[in-house]
Amino acid sequence: MDVLVVGGGPVGLAAAIEARLCGLTATIIEPRQSAIDKACGEGLMPGALPALARLGVDPPGFDLLGVSYRSAGRRVDHLFASGAGRGVRRTALHDALAERARSLGVVMVCGKVDALQQDSQSVTAGGIRARYLVAADGLHSTVRRLTGLERPVAARGRRYGVRRHFHVEPQTDLIEVYWTPTVEAYVTPVGDGVVGIAMLGRQGLDFEAALAGIPALASLVRGAEPASALRGAGPFRQSTTRRSLGRVLLVGDASGYVDAITGEGIRVGLAQAEAAIASVSQDAPQGYERAWRRRTRDFRLLTAGLMAAANSPVRSAIVPAAVALPRVFGGVVERLAR
Repeated sequence: MDVLVVGGGPVGLAAAIEARLCGLTATIIEPRQSAIDKACGEGLMPGALPALARLGVDPPGFDLLGVSYRSAGRRVDHLFASGAGRGVRRTALHDALAERARSLGVVMVCGKVDALQQDSQSVTAGGIRARYLVAADGLHSTVRRLTGLERPVAARGRRYGVRRHFHVEPQTDLIEVYWTPTVEAYVTPVGDGVVGIAMLGRQGLDFEAALAGIPALASLVRGAEPASALRGAGPFRQSTTRRSLGRVLLVGDASGYVDAITGEGIRVGLAQAEAAIASVSQDAPQGYERAWRRRTRDFRLLTAGLMAAANSPVRSAIVPAAVALPRVFGGVVERLAR
């Protein structure tokens, strides 16, 4: 096998598709056999859609024309200049990627990786030997830990996410982001009659209490039937000493993560998968570190800056500042949308 991908989520599937498009054989090993759901905002920014289209994937969803920041009666909207985004159920995205992977001959194996060995020629994990291993096994990556690439992160200030869908008609074609003193709430239409609400905050985040504290959202879902179970994710902050070791390359959340506050996880993960497979196809895994840094630079800088502001005394001024400086706000949104 040329490439063994550990983790069958969207980024792992994308890596396997990339491998096949480069003429490499690819196997995915993943313990779950059904579509993998995850607590996330589910808003694909405009830059993610061409990346998916290049892979031959066009998931169904709800067109999103921009972003709306809201707080304490203030509101600022920005329409994407680079084209529409799309609200897509995580399970629908997974199904579309999985179908494409299978059509290209990617082998799917139900299994778990709890040990790995590598030498100068290959990597062996989960009973499978391959020339390279691409780890896409998420925030709490086992491969990251096994390779010793995990860097400890302070427990203080850890952030988490929760998400639930409701059977309600979308009220707008914008991603609505509500800022409160303690949480950010993301409202994303993902289809006709279905809206997802995701919230980000500190440990102990109570979805129902936070929802009740945002009158516009409480009113939106009052009496509505939930369309999914409540899901959680986190802690978000994960760090790595570097992104590869020998023939093992880390992509997506496994390669390190700052926060979900910008909604850019999928787009950045797709870019990492492309860079990793490009390095593998050239038999030059050492080039991946530089490519990873280049592909993620804007995301890391903008996320770190926004997180610093959100965790500081100026948190309450973020939306008022965006209202007062719409061009600056729009510029930040466009950089994230690319």
